[in-house]
Amino acid sequence: MMQATLSSGWPTLLRRLEFVAYPAAAGAAFTVLSLGVVTWLPALAAMGHALQRWRAEGDSRCFTNAFGAFPQYWRALWRHCLASTAAGVVLIANIVHLLGRSEPWTFVLLAAQVGIAAALVIHHVALAAEAGRSPHGTARTWSRGALALGFGSAARGTALLGAVVSAALLSLVVPLGPVLLGPSVPVLLALSFADPRRHTP
Repeated sequence: MMQATLSSGWPTLLRRLEFVAYPAAAGAAFTVLSLGVVTWLPALAAMGHALQRWRAEGDSRCFTNAFGAFPQYWRALWRHCLASTAAGVVLIANIVHLLGRSEPWTFVLLAAQVGIAAALVIHHVALAAEAGRSPHGTARTWSRGALALGFGSAARGTALLGAVVSAALLSLVVPLGPVLLGPSVPVLLALSFADPRRHTP
C-alpha cells in the first residue's frame, strides 16, 4: 500500500522539482552570460527565450538554449544594454549620494530615483519576456511590447516588481538561490502574463 502511494507520488514530485530545476538552470546561464557586465540584458532575453521554449514546447534544455540564443539577442540589444547600464549606474550613484544627505528635500529626490529604478526593473523584466516570446523581433518592438506588458496594468506591474523582490528574498533558503532563481522567476511570471491563453475565454 505504502509502495503504491510512493510510486503514484513520484510523477507529481518530479513535476514540482521541474519548476525549480529548469528556472535555476536558466538563471545559471544568465549569470554566466552576464559576467561581461554589459551583456546582462541580452542574457536576460536569452534566458526568457529558454524559459519560453520550456513553457510552450516542453524543451528542458534551458541552460544550453539560453547560450544558443544569446548571440542573436546580443546583436539586437547591445545598444539598449549600454544605455540601460549607464542609466543604472547614474541612478545608483544618485541614490547613494542622496542617502548621505540630511536635508528635507532629499527624501523627495530619493523617492523619485527609487521610483525610476523600479520602473526600469519592471520594463526590463517585461522586455525579456517579450523578446523570449518573439525571438525574431526587434529591440523597438520588444520595448513597445514591454511597455504594454509592464505598465498596461497597475496590478501586473506591481506583481512583476514584487516577484523581483520576493524571488531574491525567498530563494535565500536555496544555495545560490538569489543568483539562480532571482532573475528567472520574475521573467517566468512575465511570460505567464504575456501568454495569449490567459486572455482566451
